Amino acid sequence: MPTLFPAIDLKGGQCVRLKLGDMDQATVFNDSPGAQARAFEDQGFDWLHVVDLDGAFAGESRNGDAVDAILSATTNPVQLGGGIRSLAHIEAWLAKGIARVILGTVAVRDPQLVKDACAAFPGRVAVGIDARGGKVAVEGWAETSELAASELASRFEDAGVAAIIYTDIDRDGVLAGINWDATLDLAKATSIPVIASGGLASIEDVRRLASPDCAILAGAISGRALYDGRLDPAEAIALLKSA
Repeated sequence: MPTLFPAIDLKGGQCVRLKLGDMDQATVFNDSPGAQARAFEDQGFDWLHVVDLDGAFAGESRNGDAVDAILSATTNPVQLGGGIRSLAHIEAWLAKGIARVILGTVAVRDPQLVKDACAAFPGRVAVGIDARGGKVAVEGWAETSELAASELASRFEDAGVAAIIYTDIDRDGVLAGINWDATLDLAKATSIPVIASGGLASIEDVRRLASPDCAILAGAISGRALYDGRLDPAEAIALLKSA
């Protein structure tokens, strides 16, 4: 069964959603990350996806207190990305109780670090591939490289990466629907489990995730659709359980 990951994006200690990855287009949905994490667990979700947006831009963790509050508020496993750029950072977060760290920019800048982290912490390292027009973006999406998403994925084929979180930046936060074609193409090009991110808009996207052709995917991330009430958690979870 694919997993639906509710998302908490942190900016200034608050739960926000960005539009197209633009930090100047942030909508605050909850000023208590811990309460939001608990609410998602109470709704029946069994994983949580957290991104330290300030950390992604700064290159170091900036919302540590908010992440601590989340870990204290939920028993669900939490995957965390944003500004994690060293083995010491990875080890510190895992020691605090993070189930899985997500490495994004550093996966482009220092692929050996990803491989070392996978060796040191089996099953607990994911790679975030954020793409704009099929090309990988880094530094909190502020820079676009010339690297294709599939090329980056191929670098870690045998490294032991637990999952790839693939985000289509052009769809993120605008409820345009997941870019299924690009996501499925990536999933077919790698043996690493792929999680779809960016644009999940309604129960129709969840229905597609539950369809046979998406069985290759490990799950999808939902943010704004949940916060806006466009996606009913109970309906979405029930649909995936019946898949």
